[in-house]
Amino acid sequence: MSEVYTPEFDPETGRPLRKVRSFVLREGRLTRGQERALDELWPRFGIAYVPQRVEPASLFGRAAPLVLEIGYGMGASLLAMAQAEPDKDFLGIEVHTPGVGALLMGIEEQRLGNLRTLHHDAVEVLEHMLPDASLARVQLYFPDPWHKKRHHKRRIVQPAFVALLARKLQPGGLLHFATDWENYAEWMLEVLRAEPALENLSPAGDFVPVPAWRPHTKFEARGERLGHGVWDLLFRRR
Repeated sequence: MSEVYTPEFDPETGRPLRKVRSFVLREGRLTRGQERALDELWPRFGIAYVPQRVEPASLFGRAAPLVLEIGYGMGASLLAMAQAEPDKDFLGIEVHTPGVGALLMGIEEQRLGNLRTLHHDAVEVLEHMLPDASLARVQLYFPDPWHKKRHHKRRIVQPAFVALLARKLQPGGLLHFATDWENYAEWMLEVLRAEPALENLSPAGDFVPVPAWRPHTKFEARGERLGHGVWDLLFRRR
């Protein structure tokens, strides 16, 4: 997942201390291919943000289980998942413009009809565009850990954010987080356990093996070479 910028949250309530975006749109340097993709492919595979409810079936032209990934980076793993599960529709949200361009290129190259992207703040998309109980799975992989204690209030995984995600999940829908920071993994586990709408699918009540649908990424492999662990959390909407 690419670097993200989050608002400060009240440590007790988990609510934002001020109304700011959970992400800042980041331009970055585009390759010629990414520029072409944004110009030519966005009208086909991109979804413009609108502050009103949108039925997922209208985005894909069919009714299918919808998987949402927040912060897909350059999109390699999201492309692999969409290709591996053609019976599902995938919606990715990313704020890093080169990543959006790279994903659009991949959609065209792999001729994927079940993948679309938004280039906007994830919280606003969840609050205003996606209906409640509309998602079969939500994925958040390797978000910025804000590892310094004084920055923990900037972490995207907070009680209010998890409650919002739980509301958007269908009954039985899955919430899948992954991180390579042990401290953040413990933080995520504490926040997820405290959400009454969710139940932990770990038999031990903590972490799970990597689910079959999550590809092993270059980012993850690099972390493993540096001796980092990886922790996956899998919760289900009651």
